[in-house]
Amino acid sequence: MDLFGSGPKPDTAKIGQVKAWVEERFTLAEDAVVMVTELRCTEEGCPPLETVIAVLDGPGSKRQYKLHKSVADVTREDIAAIA
Repeated sequence: MDLFGSGPKPDTAKIGQVKAWVEERFTLAEDAVVMVTELRCTEEGCPPLETVIAVLDGPGSKRQYKLHKSVADVTREDIAAIA
């Protein structure tokens, strides 16, 4: 049983691929941190799943992007389109 009731965990290989696309998209330094998290939402009007991408690429520098789809459905084109 999952402690937080979030169901099956996203594919770690796909998460790694999304991270690589983000690193490539933003030409990040080696010490930059990219976090990819899939979240479920049960609130009205909220998509059932969203992928949140956080980029930490320097002291005090944090960027966050949300894609209204599961990690499994994220494509290279989705990453290319984030601003």
